[in-house]
Amino acid sequence: MGRQLKGNKRAIVGVEAAIVLIAFIIIAAALAYVVINMGFYTTQKTKEVMQSGLEESISALQLDGSISAKTNDNGQIEWLIIPVKLSAGKGEIDLKNGTLAVSIYLPNATLLNIYNGPVLDAKADCDLLIKDLSQTYGMDKMDMAMFAIYNGDKDTCLEPTEKAFLIIHLNSTITELPGVRHTIVSYETFKVEIKGAKGAALSVVRTAPGGMSEKAYIDMG
Repeated sequence: MGRQLKGNKRAIVGVEAAIVLIAFIIIAAALAYVVINMGFYTTQKTKEVMQSGLEESISALQLDGSISAKTNDNGQIEWLIIPVKLSAGKGEIDLKNGTLAVSIYLPNATLLNIYNGPVLDAKADCDLLIKDLSQTYGMDKMDMAMFAIYNGDKDTCLEPTEKAFLIIHLNSTITELPGVRHTIVSYETFKVEIKGAKGAALSVVRTAPGGMSEKAYIDMG
């Protein structure tokens, strides 16, 4: 009888040890599952952060041709015409007023956010376009920037098949500050910055050539 009781105790101890071992295995498996999931989650978040950083470092717009300038009666640059399109791989962007900021950095002034929205029915001829903008928006009397969209579908979004020209007017006479001008003379360097809701700003830096003629168009490269 004594030997039988001893054998039963050994069997019970063996079962208890097996149960404890199984519990440890289950806990270890659960911990491993959590660790692996956290690893996958961290990797995914890292990829998302890297992708977001890459998108923020690339401008949504890029230059699409040479920049043109038009001089006034004094041979100073008063109008700038900058052709742009969507950058490769970028989706459409809305050009309506309030979605973009256009700033101009001049040697004697900084013009922050002078953007006034898009023109949907833009004239193809530059002189007619400037005349239309001046008559409709009074653009020739103030510092202002507007986008003219071509090949468009009559909405304010710039799409991959469309092209836009940023028209900028620089005021030649600042009434509240006599003697101050925002026009650009020979050999002056200026910067235009176009910043949207997403992506890096498109910056354009040019230097005006010497000997600019009056009321003439100039290729700024």
